Amino acid sequence: MTAAVPAIAVRDLHKSFGRFQAVKGISFDVAPGEIVGFLGPNGAGKTTTIKMITGLLKISAGTVLIGGLDNQKHLAVIKKKLGYMSQKFSLYPLLTALENIEFFGGISGLAPGELRSNMDLIEAQIAPDVLKQKIQDVPPGIRQKVALFVCLLPEPEIILLDEPTSGVDPEARRHFWNEIYGLKKRGKTLLVSTHNLDEAEYCDRIIIIHNGEIVAAGEPDDLLRRKRKANIEELFQDAIKNHGQN
Repeated sequence: MTAAVPAIAVRDLHKSFGRFQAVKGISFDVAPGEIVGFLGPNGAGKTTTIKMITGLLKISAGTVLIGGLDNQKHLAVIKKKLGYMSQKFSLYPLLTALENIEFFGGISGLAPGELRSNMDLIEAQIAPDVLKQKIQDVPPGIRQKVALFVCLLPEPEIILLDEPTSGVDPEARRHFWNEIYGLKKRGKTLLVSTHNLDEAEYCDRIIIIHNGEIVAAGEPDDLLRRKRKANIEELFQDAIKNHGQN
């Protein structure tokens, strides 16, 4: 039997802004149906990498393959496979939640009947009076839920979530990860960036990035065992420290 083609294959990926190297030749795979946590401090290169994967940011060197397709040559096809939730909740703050859903559903090409079904679905999850408020006025947990809902409107196969739980309370974070598990059960592939180290336990594998380089990668339990660390925080701090000494 041949191995499955990776959902995401990153090979020797670089990104420079002038003389500054934000990403320094990183390589990794994400298997179909896998949840991979992309861990690192702010400024480590997580968002830059995700934007190169989506095609929103030009690659300086290296390749990104989505389902075996080069994202620099087949971007139009690849965009239909990807869902992206940006770090800053990619919603229009002066539109209501429902108006945001209607707008993004329209540009995603949803038929009127599909859009109405999606509106009914979100109205069953969030109180109608909240959905009619401007998105800038609703709590962060609701904004997060609406942003994820919008990301999923085109039914993407691969979902990239950039710091999706930043700024929300622990209960909202738990609810969000329950939704991520639900997506995995539906066969979706997820790459989730975060600087919340406790979220590593929710992932099938983790990749730790620091100063644009991968400093550790693998299944959380296996990494803890091999590195002889008691928890992810110890593992993370050790990886950062050792990287700084190289």
